[in-house]
Amino acid sequence: MHKLVVLYPEPTDRDAFTAYYEATHLPLAAKLPGLIRWQYTTNVSPQADGTPAPYFAVFEAEFASAEDFANAMGSPEGQAVAQDVPNYATGGAIVLDYAVTEGTKS
Repeated sequence: MHKLVVLYPEPTDRDAFTAYYEATHLPLAAKLPGLIRWQYTTNVSPQADGTPAPYFAVFEAEFASAEDFANAMGSPEGQAVAQDVPNYATGGAIVLDYAVTEGTKS
């Protein structure tokens, strides 16, 4: 399993971010070839001491392998997703991708 996580710092306008993200960006991301599952939130909890979280939104996507992820991001759909980020992410975006090591409950 290979995972993509995108962390979004606080945008200039939360409502504009959310409206664009949900109506335009997420439908683009949902078209990524090889995508198994995706989820997101714009409701990140404050830190334990009550200070705001360092991120406003989080997106997670799963692919079967690193090769599937690379193929998805290199595809026309992947290029469209990457090129769309500046249209809404005024606070920028931190992109992480990694192989997942499964664990078991002891």
